[in-house]
Amino acid sequence: MPIRWRLTLFIALVIGVILILLGLALYFLSRSALLAGVEDTTRSRAHAVARIVEGGDGLDDVGDQEGYVFDGIFVIIRDSNGGVLKKVRVPAGTDTDAMSREALGTGNDVSGAAEISGKTYYVYAVPVNARDGSARVVVAGKSYEPAEESLETFGTILAAGIGTALLLSIVGAYFLAGAALRPVEDVSRAAGEMGEDDLSKRLPVANSGDEIGRLTIAINGLLSRLEAAFARREEALERQRRFAADASHELRTPLTSISGHARMMDEWAIEEDPERAKRSAGAIRREAGRMRNLIEALLALARGDEGAGIEVGRHDLGAVAEEAAQASQTAASGKVSVEYLPPDHQVEAVFDRELILRAASILLDNAVKYTHEGGSVVIQPGEEDGRAVLEVSDTGSGISEDQLPLIFERFHRADPSRSGDGAGLGLSIARQIAESHGGEIRAKSIPGEGSTFTLILPTQPRS
Repeated sequence: MPIRWRLTLFIALVIGVILILLGLALYFLSRSALLAGVEDTTRSRAHAVARIVEGGDGLDDVGDQEGYVFDGIFVIIRDSNGGVLKKVRVPAGTDTDAMSREALGTGNDVSGAAEISGKTYYVYAVPVNARDGSARVVVAGKSYEPAEESLETFGTILAAGIGTALLLSIVGAYFLAGAALRPVEDVSRAAGEMGEDDLSKRLPVANSGDEIGRLTIAINGLLSRLEAAFARREEALERQRRFAADASHELRTPLTSISGHARMMDEWAIEEDPERAKRSAGAIRREAGRMRNLIEALLALARGDEGAGIEVGRHDLGAVAEEAAQASQTAASGKVSVEYLPPDHQVEAVFDRELILRAASILLDNAVKYTHEGGSVVIQPGEEDGRAVLEVSDTGSGISEDQLPLIFERFHRADPSRSGDGAGLGLSIARQIAESHGGEIRAKSIPGEGSTFTLILPTQPRS
């Protein structure tokens, strides 16, 4: 059963029970009041007549004209022997002898219900000692029929009112439940229109202050996170596809060279031209070395993409920079000057020493590679805005403005003419190392004058 109908039935049931209980209470209270009114009126009229008799006034004063008997009340006055002295409006078949004798015998008022002419009457008997010393009794009675007719009419009206109110409550509850559930229907419809390829839509929020509104806002937040997650997934898949294509391209060249030299050596060079075979073996060795370096770089990037753990500790960044500078100076063989500028004071930061040493070496090797013979490369640690920085500057050819945003992309080379010098993964690895520490790498360059790469690291461990 739909929630709307369940809510409607529940509300109608609650309202119906309340209306019935209130109706029953009102009916019985009204019944008690009407019947009590009949009895009170009968008693008061009986006592009024009794006072007339007790005062010795004539019995002729007891009548409608005196206002003592009205509202359908009958009166009987008897003597001590039970003889009837006066009758007023007494219906046929009235028998009050037993009640009269009881009142005379006990000297107390006697009351009760009596069946007269098929109707129920309330009868009240009052013993009286007249002024002349004679004992008498006044009996008054009134039918319950007018009160019962009023009750019947009232009950009919009450039942009709309860039925009408119940019907209106059902209709009202149905529309109220519909109004309350309309936001849910809107949310359901909007959710049904969403597709796997389109998570940009959001569910409508009718009222942000109620429970449904807060639920809708929470779902919209979840959709935003899902959209971001799917976007990251698509971006990662696209990077993987691009990475696989680039890796295949980079590996194809040395493999083709190795295959060609090997085939030449196998077919004729070893026997017919040993010198040529020796050169081919050297070429195979160089290309194998390129492949090994490329594969190692690819593995390093893959481990970084998988979030491989790093062993952080508090280290001196200056010591790492000096060690990287010495290794780079040796590799440069004097063609380019590599200088380490020590800071004014020790620069400590939290990092994995081996990884940061590798990132510094990549930045230095890249600077040396793109610096002309006789140029210089400078590495200097320092601090900036509460963070540790490692700055590598060179006097090389520089990077054009349109190429600067792309230099950290995998397999990208700022100078395509120097494609044989590397696979274009070094700066990508360096940036990945920096980001794994919660840091970053910035680059600025002036074509023809040189470039500056800045590695920035936090000085405190990440929480």
